[in-house]
Amino acid sequence: MIIRRALSQDIAELADFNIRMAHETEGVELIPEVITAGVKTMIDNPQMGFYLVVELDNGIQASLMITTEWSDWRNGIFWWIQSVYVRPDYRRQGLYRELYLRVKELAEQEPAVCGFRLYVERDNIAAQKTYESLGMGETEYKLFEELQPSLEYKR
Repeated sequence: MIIRRALSQDIAELADFNIRMAHETEGVELIPEVITAGVKTMIDNPQMGFYLVVELDNGIQASLMITTEWSDWRNGIFWWIQSVYVRPDYRRQGLYRELYLRVKELAEQEPAVCGFRLYVERDNIAAQKTYESLGMGETEYKLFEELQPSLEYKR
């Protein structure tokens, strides 16, 4: 198993992972051109964050994305774990655990990183149990958002 940062050659596969994840978890059909452009933007602009991928059995079998949030309360950066996807045939085999441990390792090497967070669908109990088993705790916060009316990201 190799865990590495994603490269431009991985864009199409990461976009496909995002399409599959959105469909599985939320029943959302992402627009392929939009998500592909979004993945490309992240890889082309590392100041925005990065993807980690798991290479195993001659292919990418899992991935996640890290974005950043400045915390003035802590004078530090939170890393947000997002866009987690593990191919169905590779689930429950510890791939996400290995990705998570790599995130922890990388965060420990960055003095400005004060912690990491993620959000999870309310009904995704299996994922919640996984996150708890790795030492993450549920916060008291709820997530709110308002999207620009002109934003088109799904069909």
